[in-house]
Amino acid sequence: MGEVPSVNTSATPDGPAARRLVVLGTASQVPTADRNHNGYVLVWDGEAILFDPGEGTQREMTRRGVAAASITRICLTHFHGDHCLGLPGVLQRMGLDGVQRPVPIHYPAAGEVVLEHLLALAVCGHTVPVRREPIGAGGEDRDLGHAWLRARPLRHGTDVLGYRLEEKPGRTLIPERLADLGIAGPLVGELVRDGAVVLEGRRVTIDEVSHPRSGQTAAVVLDTAEAPAIAELLAGADIALVEATFLAAESDHAARYLHLTAGQAGRQAVQAGVATLVLTHYSARYDDPAAFAAEAGAHHPRVIAARDGTVVAVPRRQRRLAP
Repeated sequence: MGEVPSVNTSATPDGPAARRLVVLGTASQVPTADRNHNGYVLVWDGEAILFDPGEGTQREMTRRGVAAASITRICLTHFHGDHCLGLPGVLQRMGLDGVQRPVPIHYPAAGEVVLEHLLALAVCGHTVPVRREPIGAGGEDRDLGHAWLRARPLRHGTDVLGYRLEEKPGRTLIPERLADLGIAGPLVGELVRDGAVVLEGRRVTIDEVSHPRSGQTAAVVLDTAEAPAIAELLAGADIALVEATFLAAESDHAARYLHLTAGQAGRQAVQAGVATLVLTHYSARYDDPAAFAAEAGAHHPRVIAARDGTVVAVPRRQRRLAP
């Protein structure tokens, strides 16, 4: 069954640095009295990634407790106005707040001219340094160190990208094995850093005292009809933000304007093994997201129909400490 969550902008139970998705706006094409243009912040350890800042994003960040200075990178799926016209204001605010580090912006390379105009509008006395990271029409993978940022082409009548943030695999240490071998304190840090330590003449590798741990994944799929790359982007994702512009009763509109219905989003997510599906980007013809939650929830067991201000926590996977 789907659900429509109450708005919650406070820190999650895992603390202020926990992984979470903050929804700043859920409107498709035009804002409404209750819904702002698109805007989403994915907080992921040391990253705070801003996706698709539409008009009003700067104000919504202030309302929802997202500091402009916390944004570490920006991802644009495409250059329709409801997904990018808030970019100049956000960049100006970051500059005013004293951000001096380079801020990468990932975007479809075909929209370079539009980005040029948006950046020109952001020029002020406190300009934040921007590092352009254009992505070709076929999609690309970027190594962020701790994770992969993967971009794949979708289908919307203009160059549009879906994104996947994929944490690299790691190891989960087993406290009992560490204790048995007498590995504690600085030796644990050395083991994690170097992959091995020498203890009383014996070399102990990290594989001997840990289990493999698969990385967590978040996916963002906005403004697209059904496309082959959606399955790749969503595959096994812990959380997936997916557009649901129309309901099934208006599937002809969805096909004409190259969007997804809530039912299509639910089917795609369950087939790809998504843990939590978050719906957004509702047409202005609809007043209540509950119908979207119900339609997608008929296919997927964990659906959240986002409202402006919704915060969805991404709990870390339970550590497996025994074989």
